[in-house]
Amino acid sequence: MDIPSLVVQLVSGAVGGNVAGAALKNFNLGTLGNSLAGIVGGGIGGQILSAVLGGGAGAAAAGAAGGGMDLSSILTQVGGGGVGGAILMIIIGLIKSKMGKSTT
Repeated sequence: MDIPSLVVQLVSGAVGGNVAGAALKNFNLGTLGNSLAGIVGGGIGGQILSAVLGGGAGAAAAGAAGGGMDLSSILTQVGGGGVGGAILMIIIGLIKSKMGKSTT
């Protein structure tokens, strides 16, 4: 894992969390809540997707050859980060909405 990849995942996670919050008003956590949930989810989702798609091997080979991040690597990180951020924001919003309802 390198720092630029992680930054891309975290930023796209924050964007994904806010987009999901805007689209799903009943799970919205507010801008700060959506961003924080998105950042955490983006980091986790981006790492999972990179591991599944073999991003670690490609990054090591590119680093050894002196190259940087390629377009497919960036798109994978943006996709994984954005989707991971949106999913975690929805999960937290769902839990929050269920906790707010009384069971009596």
